[in-house]
Amino acid sequence: MIVKALRVGVGQLIVLGDALTRPRPQQRSAQGQAAVDREAAALSLYQFHACPFCVKTRRAIHRLNVPVALRDAKGDPQARAELQAGGGKVKVPCLRIEEAGGTRWMYESSDIIAYLEQRYANVA
Repeated sequence: MIVKALRVGVGQLIVLGDALTRPRPQQRSAQGQAAVDREAAALSLYQFHACPFCVKTRRAIHRLNVPVALRDAKGDPQARAELQAGGGKVKVPCLRIEEAGGTRWMYESSDIIAYLEQRYANVA
């Protein structure tokens, strides 16, 4: 019980720290942002609210100004089931990428951030 209370407390501190130090979003032209918005409609991030790796990933999403749909795999049983069925495991963060060839499930915060930076950092 004490461990759970500590975990919840630390999680809330992580979320508070994120809120207080969130980076500024990237500025783009209206056309560039519209293109990013269209492409990002195919992305969903399965995450836990207070997970440090999920916070790291959400900060990158915010910094890159990419409107990714967030799915709470801890509090939403449907999102958890989608993650288990599609990705094969309940591990977060996980980026679901809808492509013409099907659906990709990308785990690992560093891989997700690298993918987003490669795809959206240079859109003007």
